[in-house]
Amino acid sequence: MISAERIAGAPISWGVCEVPGWGHQMAPGRVLAEMRDLGLAATEFGPDGFLPADPAERASLLESHGLRPVGGFVPLVLHDPARDPLPGLSRVLDGFGGPGATVVLAAATGLDGYDRRPALDAAAWRTLLGNLGRAAAHAAGRGHRAVLHPHVGTVVERGDEVDRVLDGTDVPLCLDTGHLLIGGTDPLDLARAAAGRVAHVHLKDVDAELAGRVRDGRISYTDAVRAGVYRPLGRGDVDVPGVVGALESSGYRGWYVLEQDTVLTAEPPPGAGPRDDVAASIAFLRGGTP
Repeated sequence: MISAERIAGAPISWGVCEVPGWGHQMAPGRVLAEMRDLGLAATEFGPDGFLPADPAERASLLESHGLRPVGGFVPLVLHDPARDPLPGLSRVLDGFGGPGATVVLAAATGLDGYDRRPALDAAAWRTLLGNLGRAAAHAAGRGHRAVLHPHVGTVVERGDEVDRVLDGTDVPLCLDTGHLLIGGTDPLDLARAAAGRVAHVHLKDVDAELAGRVRDGRISYTDAVRAGVYRPLGRGDVDVPGVVGALESSGYRGWYVLEQDTVLTAEPPPGAGPRDDVAASIAFLRGGTP
């Protein structure tokens, strides 16, 4: 389905997350070695502190594992007029190194985790859209491309919120098949309707029943992740081949980043753990058996 040169990994698939108390955090040496051994071409950077802050050290570490840099996930509070997002963004970009990375912005709530979020009024939405444009322009000035990532537990989660970003800015999207579905957007419909706005892709498969429970407030997002809401590609309810086909036919030639958000309780035994689910997703994407 997709050539190996366009399939990247993300540390969150190994349980490495910026949320305090998320779970056991695996060391970068093991995570990057397993990415390399699985044949991934590149990786996103992961949260602050996972990779070296110095861009030269970071680049050297990735190169030593045969991995190219993709860019990284950057949650920023964009809707609060009292908080300027640019200083925080600039600090993160200091670690990105040379030009060409993808800055995966999320419209953070300002709260820890992704289990609560405020409703925005019209003024907060105007601030968000303005700051999103400013952040994208700042990233471009540093040689990077910013995308907005609709994400559960942020202020851009549901379909109407995605539409407000599409209608109110020219900032491209990160199409995350899992977060969109949990938020109530069919990722295939979005891939078909707004393919020209998609500049980055996170591929997840999802248990639709658990996703519905998150959407209805019957279970928290974190508890759903613990319960296995994300599945290896081909083992859930997302039409992954349909999404990929729609994007490819529209001319998308960017990365497909494998992301199955995972919560670990302990260090996995050698040769086991999250790598097995990533291996199954790679096999599915490359036309093998999931």
